[in-house]
Order: sequence, then C-alpha cells, then structure tokens
Amino acid sequence: MDFQLSDDQRALRSGMRDLLGAVFDRDRMRAAVERGGALDRSLWRELGAAGFFALRLPEEAGGVGLGLPEAVLLFEEAGRALLPGPLVATHLAAGLVKGAAEGEAVVTAAEGGGRPVADLGGADAVLVGGGAGVVEGERLEVLTGEVLEAFVAGAVPVRSMDPLTPLHRVEGRWEGAGASEAYPGALRREGALLSTAEQLGSATRTTEMAVQHAGSREQFGSLIGSFQAVKHLCADMLARTEPARSAVYAAAVTGDPVEIAAAKLLADEAAVRNARDCLQIHGGMGFTWEADVHLHLKRAWLRAARWLTAAEAEELLAADLGPVRPLYSGSAALG
Repeated sequence: MDFQLSDDQRALRSGMRDLLGAVFDRDRMRAAVERGGALDRSLWRELGAAGFFALRLPEEAGGVGLGLPEAVLLFEEAGRALLPGPLVATHLAAGLVKGAAEGEAVVTAAEGGGRPVADLGGADAVLVGGGAGVVEGERLEVLTGEVLEAFVAGAVPVRSMDPLTPLHRVEGRWEGAGASEAYPGALRREGALLSTAEQLGSATRTTEMAVQHAGSREQFGSLIGSFQAVKHLCADMLARTEPARSAVYAAAVTGDPVEIAAAKLLADEAAVRNARDCLQIHGGMGFTWEADVHLHLKRAWLRAARWLTAAEAEELLAADLGPVRPLYSGSAALG
C-alpha cells in the first residue's frame, strides 16, 4: 500500500500551514497562553470559515467532502502550531451540533473514565460518551467542584438515551437535544486518531526546533550541533517521529482501532520525549517563559491523557494478540 501524500494532500497541508501562520502566529499563540485557556472566538470562526471543522462533511451539507487522512494532515499542522481549544470535539460534532461546522459553536467532549472535560467553561455544547446518556440540565446549572466530578464520572442522574448525545447550553443550563445517529465507537476512535495527529505535529516541530538551535548556538567556540551527544539526541528525535508518522498515516487510511492504538502509543512517546530532548538541547533557556519548548511538553502531556490513554491502548493491542500459550507443556524441566 502506498502511503505517499498526493499532490492535493500536500497542497492541503501547505495551505493549512500558511493559514495558521497568518491567523495564529507566535504573538497570537502567546496571547492565548496568557489568557489562561480562554477561547478566542474570532479564531474559532476563522477556522470554521476555512473549512477546518467541516472538512469531512459532504459537500451537499456545506462541507468540503474530504476524508480522515486529510483531517489527520490538518490536525498535524494544528499540533505543530500549538493551536488551542477543543478542536477534535468540534470537528467531530460538525454534523451533530448546529454552528459547529462554521465555527460559531464551540463543542467539547466528556470522554468518561474520570477524565476532566476540557474547555467546559467556554463551550456551547458537550458530547457525552460512555453510555451515560444526557445529563439533566437542572443538575448542571453550575459545573464546578463535586458536580463537575460527578458529571465526568457518570454519577449524575441521567435520562436513558443513545450513548453519544450533544448537550447544549440553554440560558446557563445544559440540556439534551436528542440522540445522535452517529456510531459513538467510531467517533471515539476518530477522536483518538486526530489527537494522535496533533502529537505527531508537535513531535515534528520540536525536532525542527532542536536542530535549528543546535545549528546556531555556540559553546566553547563551536556549534553545539557538532557535539556527539547533541547529534544523538537529534537523531533519536527523528527516529521516534518518522515511525509515528507512518503509523498515524496508515491508521488514517484503515481506521482500524488496533492500528489507531499503536499509532497513539508511538505518537505520544514521540511528542513527550522529543519535547524533553528539545528542552535539554536548549538548556536553561528552554525553561524560560519566553521559549516555546516547554509549551510543547505541557501540551503533549495533556494530549497523552485524552481520548485514548497508554494503558487503554496497550489493552487494545494485548487483546488483539489473543490468548498467550505456553511454550512448553507438561512439567518437564528445561534441559
């Protein structure tokens, strides 16, 4: 199978990189960090106008009509640029929640398993998974403290509905809007894959940052890139990134849950360890507020705990292997 990108896919990725360079440059990224996570609605609408959220909707529904491999390329660029907000959930909700495709609505997801709900304060709708159904709006008037924890854990009283249902904010309360026709398992797999693509983009970017710094920083009269230890770190970063890229692209084509799990493990490791190695190459300046390296590390840690954790991915891979059979039968000793 040929996993080389087509000319159209390369153009799509290049166009996304150019768009983010124009609407989300370093100054705007820094402003987002300093806002403490508050969402920039104007940026969200710009992404919607560019087709980021409606990419996979059919053209007759106002979308672009492309597929999961193309979505992976866009999310890879989003991870590279440290684009904030519940991008994955809003993209998945483009055909479920009014205004999501155009970027007028911000949608987050309650993934269950005790995970916190990201960007809940600024969201217009929540995708609720895990078979819990729709949480009663009256019980979620103020989503803080124990109520929020109970919501995430599925302990709040619910109505019996399909496993994945949009919740909408209505006059300060969360109310159900009817069951989704989408298959929730597929949405969760796609969410994990798109988050994995963000990790891949971050791993690629930190590799580039490390190589750039190694080629410009001098110590003891020589570029630090000439030191063997730094060369090894950069080589290791590339050796982690490229297998992860192959796994992510392959999973995007097949949509196989086991391949998605494998890709998530590889991309999570690449994103976290590459950021750490990039930080080491930058030295003390990498920890300063002015540097961007530590932002990649923090974001990689957060993404690793979203949609599909390492433990969950390992369980999927182990289950796919089937029962483990002993190499020897009987009680005879080796000899």
